[in-house]
Amino acid sequence: MMNLGQNILILALATAGYSVWSSVAGGRKHRGDLVKSGEHALFAVTTLLSLAVLLLWRDILSHDFHNVYVTNYSNRDMPTFYVFSALWGGQKGSLLFWGWILTLYSALTVYLNRNKNRELMPYVVATLMVGTMFFIALNVFVSQPFEKFWQLSDGRVIHAVTQPANSVAFAAADGRGLNPLLQHPAMAIHPPVLYMGFVGFSVPFAFAIASLITGRLGNQWLQTIRRWTLVPWFFLGIGMLLGGKWAYMELGWGGYWAWDPVENAALMPWLLATAFIHSVMIQEKKNMLRVWNMVLILGTYILCIFGTFLTRSGVISSVHSFARSDIGPMFMGYLALLIAGSVYLLLKRLPQLKNDNHFDSVVSRESAFLINNLIFLGALFAVFWGTIFPLVTEAIRGVKITVAEPFFNKVTIPIGLFLLFLSGVGPLVAWRKTSTKLLKKIFLKPTIVALIGLAVMLVFGIRHFYALVSLTLCIFVTATIVLEFHRGARARMRSNNETYAFALYRLMQKNKRRYGGYVVHFGIVVLFVGFTGKAFNAEKESRLEIGDSMQIRNYRLEYLDIKTMQDPNKIVWQATMDVYKDGEKVKRIYPNKHFYIVQEQPTTEVVLRSTLLEDLYVVLAQPNEDKSAIFKVYINPLVNLVWLAGFIVTIGTFIILLPDKQVPKQTARSTKAKKPREKEFA
Repeated sequence: MMNLGQNILILALATAGYSVWSSVAGGRKHRGDLVKSGEHALFAVTTLLSLAVLLLWRDILSHDFHNVYVTNYSNRDMPTFYVFSALWGGQKGSLLFWGWILTLYSALTVYLNRNKNRELMPYVVATLMVGTMFFIALNVFVSQPFEKFWQLSDGRVIHAVTQPANSVAFAAADGRGLNPLLQHPAMAIHPPVLYMGFVGFSVPFAFAIASLITGRLGNQWLQTIRRWTLVPWFFLGIGMLLGGKWAYMELGWGGYWAWDPVENAALMPWLLATAFIHSVMIQEKKNMLRVWNMVLILGTYILCIFGTFLTRSGVISSVHSFARSDIGPMFMGYLALLIAGSVYLLLKRLPQLKNDNHFDSVVSRESAFLINNLIFLGALFAVFWGTIFPLVTEAIRGVKITVAEPFFNKVTIPIGLFLLFLSGVGPLVAWRKTSTKLLKKIFLKPTIVALIGLAVMLVFGIRHFYALVSLTLCIFVTATIVLEFHRGARARMRSNNETYAFALYRLMQKNKRRYGGYVVHFGIVVLFVGFTGKAFNAEKESRLEIGDSMQIRNYRLEYLDIKTMQDPNKIVWQATMDVYKDGEKVKRIYPNKHFYIVQEQPTTEVVLRSTLLEDLYVVLAQPNEDKSAIFKVYINPLVNLVWLAGFIVTIGTFIILLPDKQVPKQTARSTKAKKPREKEFA
């Protein structure tokens, strides 16, 4: 029983290997029995990894401190919620968790394609199982989650997967517990959501590889992966926002994004996937950019693996990353295999991917989307270079030079603003060519509204250049989206004799992809408004005695008391303060400082006074023995719009992913002929 988990992983590795062989052999020899056998082996791997995950969860929840991983990442005094999340709190468990999610995606892919894409599926299965084999191999050979403690006859305690000679099982009295910084609700949810994004891109990657291998390079594979790309894109974006919320609440520095290398590792594939989601429409409509789209989707998954390598290998310094480990060379080998295989297949099929179609006009939707892609690529390069620059300088000069936040802001803010502008222009201009008359009809009113908004901001004294540009563009894009909904609803009202609200509902129901996309774009606008709030931040640090107060803008904070408490897990210093706004008391707050005993690590528990327009953000930075304390206070305008944007993007993505209603053609024709208005309303 002690080795059951490890034996299950070894069996899963062998089964995944068989799945690869059987699928490839079946695909090449056109043998359906081998193809089916490979798919059944995939389901077996899913079952085996599910058992392995359940076994590790059992060890964690039962506080089995024979297990080295359980001892390192949980203890008896941790709340059950965080004990449960210890599965992905350390490297060994998170790699197992990653592999498990990959098998779940793989099993779902095979099930949903059981009656379609049969020419592609053998190679889709093989590609997915190669990735699964890699992650299982990490758990079997390098990063073993079922390693146990053993006490030798001389009293020494060692850890190993199998029992050494002359040893007995040993259990620690208690564990070290999860990293205190990770003991936050957002951080407990953030990794699984992020993994759903990272791992999910393996499915469109597998379909792309399968289409290159088989030479089936039409739009069928593209239509298949559209939803498979949107789902991980959504999870990756929401995962980054949850990580930002964790950083905002737990690190006590007043911000939510610091261009940390691990943050960048998630942002890079998201940028490339966003470019793909836009440019794929050009291929669907005009059969253009076929090579480009193939490169984008292959590159997205490769960047996911590269980002995981940065996080897991410990080659970069980050508050998010894991300690330096031996998995780096294996990751580099897998990364090299992905790049070499992708480039070889791409070059082999390049003549078939090329086409003779070309752009008819610069002022067209095709051109707007292509420019959009190039700007996304520019943002990706800036983030990529800033992330790997410390590694490059260390390799060349032996000194690791870190690229700081000012570099990223200087480069990415103008890029982001241009992308914001394109998000309002691109979807509205016509395919092929847009006339001057149509441009005037579409953009005159939004431009006037945006200029009025700019004038109002100037009157109210806003002078920050980037803030003015950003907010003006946000007004412009919002106006284009609102007018597009309005024009569509008015057209339906005239043609179908519907009420405005019902026409709007039917408009979205009939074209979920288009209008759901507009909702997502509006969410991005709200996100940019939240980002722009950073231009108006304020911060102050003060050392206060009991009875003292500090002033920041129109807030006054009075320090009343501090007390010390202790539980088995930590020591807590809790200050009491009254908050006054414009002379009126609005809230009593209790900023905390925690010191976790086992880990010997302090954490900051931030206190907020939140409204939609701003956060008052209070940090107990340093409690002193004489009951004085140092406080850091921040005013963060519009920051809550960042979190609201995630909710809006979720709604928009949900609308896009809603299945289209299947109506039999004969029924549809008869309905169209009769036009029973009363039944339509019913």
